[in-house]
Amino acid sequence: MNSKKIVTTSAASTPLFFDHIAIGAKSLGEGAAYVRECLEVEMPPGGQHPRMGTHNLLMSLGPASFLEVIAIDPSASNPTEPRWYNLDNFRGPPRILTWIVGTRSIQQEVAALDGLAGNVAEVSRGSLTWKISVPPDGSLPLDGAFPTLLQWPSGDHVAARMSDCGCRLQSLQVTHPNAGKITRWLGNRLEGECIKVADGPFKIQAEFKTTHGIKTLT
Repeated sequence: MNSKKIVTTSAASTPLFFDHIAIGAKSLGEGAAYVRECLEVEMPPGGQHPRMGTHNLLMSLGPASFLEVIAIDPSASNPTEPRWYNLDNFRGPPRILTWIVGTRSIQQEVAALDGLAGNVAEVSRGSLTWKISVPPDGSLPLDGAFPTLLQWPSGDHVAARMSDCGCRLQSLQVTHPNAGKITRWLGNRLEGECIKVADGPFKIQAEFKTTHGIKTLT
């Protein structure tokens, strides 16, 4: 568990935005089946991430947020670095790995976190390129309770180009014994969805409004 302190910098006044939830799975098929069982929707296709040797499924949750299923791509070459989201060590059934927060100043945010978020990496999917925080060993900060940071290129949010299956995030509940590290960093800067971070055993749970009622992913 990372014990790095959080350093206050000018980034502390910049807004943050809920961006998406990442579900990990041993394969996209298993991940799609999990979402189908829980939300009663079919996850639309996404694409490949050559740098990380992964691929995904993507579903819009509205104009500026989405749900992702991500897994190791068996057809891709092995990357020269650990895969993101700790996928090299993924075991067990599909589950929420972490949540992702958008920022307009990722370099400042990562520097202010004094190593907790890792380093800024540039990755791509098709013609889209963006910046994201990835620890050098590919691990998930605070087991995944601390969000991954991401900065998209300027313009419309990528969710606007994803398929919309009628699901909307109603709440995201994150608990962790070191939740204070998250809440101190967030402050009052997080805009967007209803996110609750609290002390407790590690758990991430998301509730969605769907055409079949309120559904839950964990």
